[in-house]
Amino acid sequence: MKNRTIKNRLGRCICCVLGLCLVSLTQASSGILQVKDMIKSDYAKTNYPIVMTHGWLGWSRIGNSSFNIDYWYQILPDMARNGATVFAAQLSPANTTEIRGEQLITQVEEVLAITGKEKVNLIGHSHGGPTVRYVAAVKPQYVASITGVGGTFRGTRVADSIQNNQVTKTVLNIFGQYIIGPVIAWAQANPSLPINFDASMKSLTETGSYTFNRKFPTAALAPDCNQTGAKVENGIHYYSWGGTAQTTNLFDIDTLLMQLAPLVYGNTDNDGMVPRCSTHIGQVIRDNYDLNHTDLANMMFGLRAWFSQDPVALYRQHANRLKLQGL
Repeated sequence: MKNRTIKNRLGRCICCVLGLCLVSLTQASSGILQVKDMIKSDYAKTNYPIVMTHGWLGWSRIGNSSFNIDYWYQILPDMARNGATVFAAQLSPANTTEIRGEQLITQVEEVLAITGKEKVNLIGHSHGGPTVRYVAAVKPQYVASITGVGGTFRGTRVADSIQNNQVTKTVLNIFGQYIIGPVIAWAQANPSLPINFDASMKSLTETGSYTFNRKFPTAALAPDCNQTGAKVENGIHYYSWGGTAQTTNLFDIDTLLMQLAPLVYGNTDNDGMVPRCSTHIGQVIRDNYDLNHTDLANMMFGLRAWFSQDPVALYRQHANRLKLQGL
């Protein structure tokens, strides 16, 4: 018995040294994932919980407690260590903004029930940007702030180009509908997540985004890129940031994908997938970080340019920004 106790304690110590036992995860029935850690400061302790919302072909966590791949690599544990109450939403990897938005509303309601708070701070990356904006439009009483990171608020012509080419559209629809989407859902232990790859692509197009913005208008989204959107609307604070890098690390598997936007737009005023203008909403904190589209969420194990900004620090600092605003 004594030997077993010693072994258990030794195991826990080794685990802590490796930084594995500090993080605990709680998965609710809706799929929302709460990340907790040993609190070291209150720097990121916001008044309202933070709900991180993944983008297109995204996930919350793939794997189990022993081996996993986080969409928000190292970001959520860091925020939790600094006092934030933080959750990762689990939405359909490929579907319309409205369907993903309804899924998010269900998970937000669960967060409110868990925390006893009346509002949340929503942060959305890529397609997660319009998704969180949907919640603000339909359930504004739930939302304290909206933050878009590389958000597709005006869409991306990359999606238009794919949709307008029948060959690429057909191939990607088959591949996405029957392989990529289901595999991502299955890997999260939630194979019932509805997949509609073609509809998701339409939501990401400039045409589809224009229709969505007409249906759910907001003063936070300026009429054009030469103007600034409202920082606060209906009591909801709006923020955004983005990048203008493409090739940031040759070991990163996203390198080839990040050449799509420069190819389609004929310039590098984008993050490899989304043009800089499309990421703007509310208060634009900065729109030219030396980060590409996936770097903005610190995906692919944090691989990025050597001297680029640290995405983990950007989210921590933003949580502090929200805290100072009483959010």
